[in-house]
Amino acid sequence: MADFYFFRALLKLPTSRLSRRIVFWVFASVILIEAIILVPSAHKRKAELLDRLKEVSAAKVSMVMAFAPSGIGDGDLLARLMVMQTHPFVLGGTLYRADGVKVGSFGEPPELNFAAFKTGNPSGVEHRDPRRYDVVCPLDRLSPSRILILRHDAAWVQHELYAFIFRIAGLVIIISLFVTVGAWVALDPIVVTPILNLRRDLITAGEAIVRDAPAPAFYAATMRRQDELGEVIAAFNRMYRQISEAIEKRKDAEAALKESLQQVEAYSATLGKELEKGRQMQQNFLPGRLLQQPGWQIAAFFEPARQVAGDFYDEFELPGKRIGLVIADVCDKGVGAALFMALFRSLIRIFSGQSALEGLGMPTAHNPLPGQAPELCQDQMLRAVSLTNDYIAQNHGDLGMFATLFFGVLEIPSGKLTYINGGHEPPLIVGGGTIKRFLVPTGPAVGMWPHADFQQGEATLAPGDILVGYTDGVTEAHSPGAEMFGKQRLLDLVVSRTSSAAEMVEHLRAHLFDHIGQAQPFDDISMIAVRRRREKKTA
Repeated sequence: MADFYFFRALLKLPTSRLSRRIVFWVFASVILIEAIILVPSAHKRKAELLDRLKEVSAAKVSMVMAFAPSGIGDGDLLARLMVMQTHPFVLGGTLYRADGVKVGSFGEPPELNFAAFKTGNPSGVEHRDPRRYDVVCPLDRLSPSRILILRHDAAWVQHELYAFIFRIAGLVIIISLFVTVGAWVALDPIVVTPILNLRRDLITAGEAIVRDAPAPAFYAATMRRQDELGEVIAAFNRMYRQISEAIEKRKDAEAALKESLQQVEAYSATLGKELEKGRQMQQNFLPGRLLQQPGWQIAAFFEPARQVAGDFYDEFELPGKRIGLVIADVCDKGVGAALFMALFRSLIRIFSGQSALEGLGMPTAHNPLPGQAPELCQDQMLRAVSLTNDYIAQNHGDLGMFATLFFGVLEIPSGKLTYINGGHEPPLIVGGGTIKRFLVPTGPAVGMWPHADFQQGEATLAPGDILVGYTDGVTEAHSPGAEMFGKQRLLDLVVSRTSSAAEMVEHLRAHLFDHIGQAQPFDDISMIAVRRRREKKTA
């Protein structure tokens, strides 16, 4: 069974790129280490073989000198040493005296000479030809004044050295292959298979997360390893748990968010309906049809920035052939401003003595109190602004709500206009292609503080004159590039259209919305125009 597993591992492992890389570096490392060890070993082995050759030669020389008589001459000594040629590894030699005089040579003379010997004091020299080896052999005590240099045939040393190197190299290759194959086989159960299983777990986990399926049975969950790969597997298990927990929390959050969104949508729909009702009610607060008095033209335009607005205009009939004209801008926007807009409008109408309130016990021009003069009743109507101011400031001052307001009373027969401008943009009187007059403020914004001082102003609209009132939403309207419409542009436009009130309003509206384009509304927009017709000439 073990052999089967071994061979199966051998067949499977080459397909693993990681195994091939690891095994390659293991094999290369073993070869490198053995090569590093082999070089000095080869040098050491060669030195040992040469030393052995030298020892054999020295023993042979000692044997020859053992039979030589004491005091033997140079020639006789050289003749005796010639027997060294019978040695299988000695090719020749040279005999020197101690003073360097050459006695003679036999066989193949060595290249090592006396001078080189004295200079470098070598005991042996291997020449460029590795088959030759010259060595100094010591003579015994009978010839201390002579030096013998022998030439050896070192070919067998080379053969022995090559055989040694081949044996070591073969052993290195065998060891390297054994270590490599062992590492290769061991990598499968220890590294490769766990990594492949972990990869499969990662793919399975990704698919489970995408499908939002329950956690599958992971191979990594069964592994208990006390090494780095075990730490990776533990990190994977921990990561998947964290992701699963995060997904569950996300599901809970999405469910709660969906429920909240449904509630918000339901609330928004309800609020939208209520705002639509508010918008319709606010539209009903504005005059549904402007009163057209004989000899006069009145036109108006209103566009809220939101569903409900704080701007308003009004026109209502007053006793004595007079009409009340109002254009106002409550601070802020939206629902709060719209509620105060309704309050301001109602108070102005009530305190001005609108004829529709007759019979309710309030003093009006048609129903003065006993002993009250009609002139005093007229002054009371113009004091409507002061009364409205005091009511707002005293009862709602903590809300900080106020309004800029222009309120005028126009006498139809004469064209006389008595007005109060409570901090509002000055209306214009235009006639004859020029601006005749600005009806500048005569008091502060209405509702800022109680008992504010408001003054009356007077003006007269001659035949052909037009009174133009507007809110700051006109001059402060922004283009898509954030450019304001501006007051000067408005002044240039009003002097170019004076034929009718409706034409004036439409002329201003068209240029204003051309300027705004696709930009978001900046503020509520209101305009009103009142024109006195020219008297027809009789023949």
